[in-house]
Amino acid sequence: MLRLRLRPPSEHSLRSRYQEQSSSFPLERQLINSPLWDDAPATTYAPLKGDVSTDVCVVGLGGSGLTCIVELRRLGLSVVGLDASTVGGGAAGRNGGFLLAGLAAFHHDAVVRYGRERAAMLYRLTQAELDRIASMTTELVDRPGSLRIADSPEERADCRHQLDAMEEAGLEAQWYSGPEGDGILIPGDGVFNPLARCRALAARATALGAALHEQSSVIGIDASGVHTADAWVHCRSVVVAVDGRLERLLPELAGRVRTARLQMLATAPAPDVRYTRPVYTRWGYDYWQQRTDGSIALGGARDVGGDAEWTDDVVPTEPVQTALEHRLRDTLHVSAPVTHRWAASVGYTTDGLPIAERVRANVWAIGGYCGTGNVIGALLGRAAARAIARGDGALLDAFASSTV
Repeated sequence: MLRLRLRPPSEHSLRSRYQEQSSSFPLERQLINSPLWDDAPATTYAPLKGDVSTDVCVVGLGGSGLTCIVELRRLGLSVVGLDASTVGGGAAGRNGGFLLAGLAAFHHDAVVRYGRERAAMLYRLTQAELDRIASMTTELVDRPGSLRIADSPEERADCRHQLDAMEEAGLEAQWYSGPEGDGILIPGDGVFNPLARCRALAARATALGAALHEQSSVIGIDASGVHTADAWVHCRSVVVAVDGRLERLLPELAGRVRTARLQMLATAPAPDVRYTRPVYTRWGYDYWQQRTDGSIALGGARDVGGDAEWTDDVVPTEPVQTALEHRLRDTLHVSAPVTHRWAASVGYTTDGLPIAERVRANVWAIGGYCGTGNVIGALLGRAAARAIARGDGALLDAFASSTV
């Protein structure tokens, strides 16, 4: 859930706090890349073998791709969905489980970058999408609000600037002082199990008649359709709905989007603490939530890893995991054992806006959510479906990059 910032954390970086400390938290190798959310049996979908024809091929079976597939079927188009891994196997099922309104940038920074009216309009679009997600999967979503907590006097002042901008735009937010610290409470935000939602969307997509195929890595996209090692999907339109590694599938996006690794850990139930809302702090670099069973899901510290985190490798690393565990023990005061460690690939764009456009004739791309794709990804998945089925690209145009 790394929020995009217009300024570095400077002296508040965990890198400066922990870089001289030796690792007192050796990684439990058996926990590597085991996401907290993978706590129930999953339906599997066979790899695609042989050639098929369809109206649309959607590449990527995460939250955005599956939302796109469901919308395409609702609009009457046939769909084949492909994923190199499994349903929700990428960042969509391996993130922090936050449902946040707004763009990746804090709202006052979004105003500076994109203008007052556009920033408010995009914020409200994500609010409506968050409401939609909650109404469709009520059993998976909890909406206690979210907290941005200041980690320094400088960040506390920045929280005040954010609150001023939100109040001026009529967006719901209020100042907060509590056991977590001082900052902003955004009442409408929430948390959910991201992998469970992906699996629910996949079940809905297949019930509507879509064909889904896991373990079907795409090796080429051209005017004739989508190619895997074992199949060829003939189609009129393609939607590439991936976050990390988007520039690999569509090389023309290199320079506008770059893949990074985000890392997390989770614990056994922690009865000695109680966090009733999801929290992000230190300019968005660190974030956590406590689930209903008391377990803690904690992520962030990407700056600790430095340039090494600009990678599509999804293996957790000791420097970042050590910094996360320092946060867990020293700030959150959690003594429960670590039960999971994992990582995922996400895309960051140069201007902070997601990729949401037609990049070739009949090929659309959505991704590059800058660490906050749960809501925006679903919104853009539906937008891409409408652009293809109805020729209505207004919603995609609303997110159009200023660098194109």
